[in-house]
Amino acid sequence: MNEVIHDPAWIHGALTAARPQAVAALLRYFRDMDIAEEAYQEACLRALKSWPQKGPPRDPTAWLILVGRNAALDGARKRSRDVELPSPDIISDLEDAEAPLIDRLDGSHYRDDVLRLLFICCHPELPATQQIALALRIVSGLTVAQIARAFLVSDAAMEQRITRAKARIAKADVPFESPGPIERSERLAAVAAMIYLLFNEGYSSGNDPDRAPLCDEAIRLARLLLRLFQTEPEMMGLIALMLLQQSRLPARFDEDGEAVLLEDQDRTRWNAKLISEGLALIDKAMRHNRPGPYQVQAAIAAIHARAATAADTEWAGIDALYAALERMQPSPVITLNRAVATAKLHGPEAGLTMIAPLEKALSGYFHYFGARGAFLLQLGRSTEARTDFDRAIALAGTPAQAAHIRRHIDRLMQEPR
Repeated sequence: MNEVIHDPAWIHGALTAARPQAVAALLRYFRDMDIAEEAYQEACLRALKSWPQKGPPRDPTAWLILVGRNAALDGARKRSRDVELPSPDIISDLEDAEAPLIDRLDGSHYRDDVLRLLFICCHPELPATQQIALALRIVSGLTVAQIARAFLVSDAAMEQRITRAKARIAKADVPFESPGPIERSERLAAVAAMIYLLFNEGYSSGNDPDRAPLCDEAIRLARLLLRLFQTEPEMMGLIALMLLQQSRLPARFDEDGEAVLLEDQDRTRWNAKLISEGLALIDKAMRHNRPGPYQVQAAIAAIHARAATAADTEWAGIDALYAALERMQPSPVITLNRAVATAKLHGPEAGLTMIAPLEKALSGYFHYFGARGAFLLQLGRSTEARTDFDRAIALAGTPAQAAHIRRHIDRLMQEPR
């Protein structure tokens, strides 16, 4: 183990893995997000100095909690002589006293600590952008600069966003106790939604080196939640959905960095390991017979993953699953996606009819005009199709989205009609 501890990658991995529980425990002790974060950072600095010389503690998380707690109390003593400190011999870096001591100091379970931290980051007082930024900073430990680059804003703007989020939480007087069953269920859904938003921030960015890692971080956070809720089928569905989508990454872009449509991707380049794990998870989730939106979306992704070629895709199954998703979460975007499957089964006229009522609701959505342009082109209405394609490109939020539409146009132009 002494050889391992000298490896910076091992230390970084240990600190990253310990962060959610350690910060959550420190937050419960001090009930102040800034103090908890600063205490953990100080504990990490001491770990970087101590572990390579003295060896790793038996329980890195407990060590970080205790050292962070002591550092914060020491800081409080310097500010006020009225703060009582623990005896110096309570904490030992060498005698592995942290494990039994943490049992005495921490009367809460690991699950409740981490849940409390995630629930605070996803407090309903916060808009989604602040939830994501706060979770990345507090739970994941990304620097402000890293988060700012991922969201294409300045460091100062992201710092302000995170500061405002912390201030809102403080003003809302968020309770630090574990929520009851009803609130827990509601907040768990909010945490899952935040994680999927985080994933999509990375996934929709194409192969942007600053934003693509957000997908990996979203999957890591979702795995953390699944460890806490091992029998929750929607958490299984969420992870399965992200794994199956992420499995396509090696084939999503060509050598020039241009987007490759799903139908044109080299499926031999899809990540078989991620697909296998995703398929196993969605199969396990469905055996619980408690279907939810993430499970249905994962089941759709699974149909694509199981098709050896685009021509082998079971569009009838996808159409039926989108119909179920429409009933669970009525949304014009879901109907738009279903229209693509319907058009595959019944022709472009059927797809065009299905999306006609959506124009007002999706007037600012580039995928709507891309889909309508595709249906019109398949029907031989090239002039109208070109107008819609131009609107789709104009509405595209990123270069990757614009490239997606252009690739779609090129592909359709080559198809016999």
